[in-house]
Amino acid sequence: MDNEALRALLGGLPLPVMLIGADERIVQANAAATALFGPAILDRHHALSFRQPEFLQAISQALLRGQSGRVRLTLAGAAQDTVYEVTVSPVPQGVLCAFEDRSAWEQMDQMRRDFVANVSHELRTPLTALLGFIETLRGPARNDAPARERFLAIMASEAERMNRLVRDLLHLSRVESEERVVPSDELDIAGLLQASVASLRPVAEAARVKIVIEGADQPLMIRADHDQMTQVLTNLVENAVKYGSRADSQVRVALNMEKGPRGQQLRISVSDQGEGIDPLHIPRLTERFYRVDGHRSREKGGTGLGLAIVKHIVNRHRGRLIIESAKGKGSRFSVLLPYEPR
Repeated sequence: MDNEALRALLGGLPLPVMLIGADERIVQANAAATALFGPAILDRHHALSFRQPEFLQAISQALLRGQSGRVRLTLAGAAQDTVYEVTVSPVPQGVLCAFEDRSAWEQMDQMRRDFVANVSHELRTPLTALLGFIETLRGPARNDAPARERFLAIMASEAERMNRLVRDLLHLSRVESEERVVPSDELDIAGLLQASVASLRPVAEAARVKIVIEGADQPLMIRADHDQMTQVLTNLVENAVKYGSRADSQVRVALNMEKGPRGQQLRISVSDQGEGIDPLHIPRLTERFYRVDGHRSREKGGTGLGLAIVKHIVNRHRGRLIIESAKGKGSRFSVLLPYEPR
């Protein structure tokens, strides 16, 4: 095969591919490979461009022994490293190297490992407490009625904590499985907001926080999932009351119509007068199990999954979740939903 035919063949491949000749120089590279490594790699000895020992060893084995191989190659990037699986194959012209980007798979695998570790950690603490109290009730506190009642109350609280975690995990799994399915039901978002806030009045009163509703005086019909939107509203308002407000402060919940990039959109905003959130934390707030103050969140019954669930529900409704906050000035969580007049 002449050089032109070989160049055309490599150019038709979607993966970055390069050919190393018998003299160990890179003699051909398709557009994807030159975009990745730069045009300067051509006619250079491969060891000048790649320093990873495993990759160089695989090339050497292919040239000297005609042995194929697969190696993992990590390239440093400005934002993050990129991981490639390189297939090294001997060919009559030398060695053909094809680079497959495995970064997304690696990230998914890391996310799975982190998820299992986080769930295990969240369950281990209440389980350890329960086992400890059970052992105490079977032993020293067997006939101690006051201690028994105190321990049983704590055990009930820890069991409820595990129940909340399992419930939120199931909600998250269900929301993720439905994320590609656009809701078709119609509901009155103003009435749903009124009902959600009413259900949280006792929590607000206990925290000495006043909830003020704006823009929900008239019915406003949108296409949405009733249960999921209830979950979004409840989660955002409850978070504002529990974590974002001081005693004798106010939580403002508002519905507003505004012009969006694709026409009218509905903004549902929940604003508090609390301490605010450091900008460092804002990009990570919707990650699973991420907490600004883990101890305080667990004390108040948080599982660290609420905003992750909200994000996926909003995505399913083809909307956006926007978080705005400044230290000492409170926070505003806004859900932007596309609006089609009925």
